[in-house]
Amino acid sequence: MTLDTTPQATGFYHEAACDLADFAALTARTVDMSTIPNATAAPKNIPVYDMAALAGHLDNPQARNVLMVEWAAILQSGAGVFVLKQACTDHAAIDAATVAYMEIIATERAQGGAAADHFAAAGSNDRIWNSLQKLAITAPDVFIRYFATPAIDAACEAWLGPHYQMTAQINLVHPGGQAQQAHRDYHLGFQTADISATYPAHVHDLSPLMTLQGGIAHCDMSIESGPTKLLPFSQLYRPGYAAWRRDDFRAHFETHCVQLPLDKGDAVFFNPALFHAAGSNSSTDIHRMVNLLQVSSAFGRAMESVDRGAMCRAVFPALCTTDLPPAARDAVLNATAEGYSFPTNLDRDPPVGGLAPRTQKNILRDAVLQGWTPQALDEALTALVERQIP
Repeated sequence: MTLDTTPQATGFYHEAACDLADFAALTARTVDMSTIPNATAAPKNIPVYDMAALAGHLDNPQARNVLMVEWAAILQSGAGVFVLKQACTDHAAIDAATVAYMEIIATERAQGGAAADHFAAAGSNDRIWNSLQKLAITAPDVFIRYFATPAIDAACEAWLGPHYQMTAQINLVHPGGQAQQAHRDYHLGFQTADISATYPAHVHDLSPLMTLQGGIAHCDMSIESGPTKLLPFSQLYRPGYAAWRRDDFRAHFETHCVQLPLDKGDAVFFNPALFHAAGSNSSTDIHRMVNLLQVSSAFGRAMESVDRGAMCRAVFPALCTTDLPPAARDAVLNATAEGYSFPTNLDRDPPVGGLAPRTQKNILRDAVLQGWTPQALDEALTALVERQIP
């Protein structure tokens, strides 16, 4: 008797059963411009959006929803990646954040830290884990200006819905820095092949829906400097979490992957199941800095532990004195505070006037809009933690 080992029969994906011909057929597709009417172009099959021209869309709820639906379709069933030109228009804030990050790198080096990369050789770059919290604590005024970016907020919400959880890591690749190997990302992308194979096929479909990968360019990045190598449409290959370590799939990636140059302030977003890899920095003078955004659904588990209470306390005074339009203020709140009510202790933290208890973000927003003192905010955040303790 011969056993049927196909995913349809077993419900699981296995590395040996992955079919390169199927993968090649999927990744040979071409972007249909009629499906991305708000994009300016799709060079190398990567939709590109001019956010200066689309800024008004982000201020109009209906137009914003139209954009978000378009972006979500790209991530799920289209190219799997898009670029927002000048998503971050405050270049002074980017430069100030770069200075703060360089100071953090110097401090962590002096302390003997070794921040290795996931998919590149140690020593070819400098990495700041949890750059989100570190910037909020060390330079809250810069943090606010940096994350007051409605385009970033809309891109995250397009894929993950509201109450997403922002995390970020700085990656600074120096001249001579080597490329990463092609891979998929968190969750299943950060498991071994053997462990990944123990998750049912439907979980492989679920994993990419739980996170969004992004990056904000902190400098002008030519192809020579090694911007991320991408293989459009590769997220469509369902067994990809089982396949990406195979030599033949990686060779296909290297032959067919594409790169786009980015300017300071541009942002790229892609489905975590897209095959991708940071490129080699063959320049002699470009220190390529990108703030890597790994954004999680409220319904999933983020990779990094973030002390959002400490972030709320740190940014609150500057939030109270910074004049921001509502959309920019909401973007900062979403990047800072926990917007989801659960898990909690429902005996001590019951729903009031609805189905879910108040959140940390509710508290921070009230504190800003109602002019609370730092002490009042601290007491409210402390009380929230005490209510949530098992």
